[in-house]
Amino acid sequence: MIAIENVSKVYQMGEIEVHALRGVSLRIEDGEFMTIMGPSGSGKSTLMNLLGCLDSPTEGNYLLHGQDVSRLTDRQLAHIRNKEIGFVFQQFNLLPRTSALRQVELPLIYGGVGLRERRERAGAALEAVGLGDRLDHRPDELSGGQQQRVAVARALVTEPSIILADEPTGNLDTKSGDEVLRIFQQLNEQGITVIFVTHDPEIAAYSQRVIHIRDGLVEKDVGVN
Repeated sequence: MIAIENVSKVYQMGEIEVHALRGVSLRIEDGEFMTIMGPSGSGKSTLMNLLGCLDSPTEGNYLLHGQDVSRLTDRQLAHIRNKEIGFVFQQFNLLPRTSALRQVELPLIYGGVGLRERRERAGAALEAVGLGDRLDHRPDELSGGQQQRVAVARALVTEPSIILADEPTGNLDTKSGDEVLRIFQQLNEQGITVIFVTHDPEIAAYSQRVIHIRDGLVEKDVGVN
């Protein structure tokens, strides 16, 4: 599914060049459940942004389903983000006065999906994460764990092949965090490729493979289970 080939990313900070990634090569197969780990400043967030088509490499190639996305226009990248990749972040990024159903509909609105279809798909996505009885609830009427499940449903509703989750349980208590992680496991069992980005080894333990990033390089690539 994914092939990263000798990818580097350099940020220009005034006269200073910051080398966030230094020639990273990586392959990720369809249906993998993996984690990218590393300390602050290691390059893991930069790698996540590249995988999610939120940024482009300075050098090297990124192939997604055989297509070199590192050469695409901003509009083409936006199309891939909307169709192929679902995002879940530590901050739930929910609109405060908006129902769960409407929150999950948003990617479909951007994608031009009609009202009836998007309502059906949003409802089904919320049902899939156990919130079928919370469609009309706003974020302030939901627990932290339920809010993150709304965020997972929003990532799911476009039927992506990949879900990227950045510290997905960082704002949750242990019980809620475990519930959310089990949902990711179930999604992976359905064939979705799941990629965590975290510094927490307990989160990484849910995955089958862990990539350790340090100083912009892949330090280790190990199987967990």
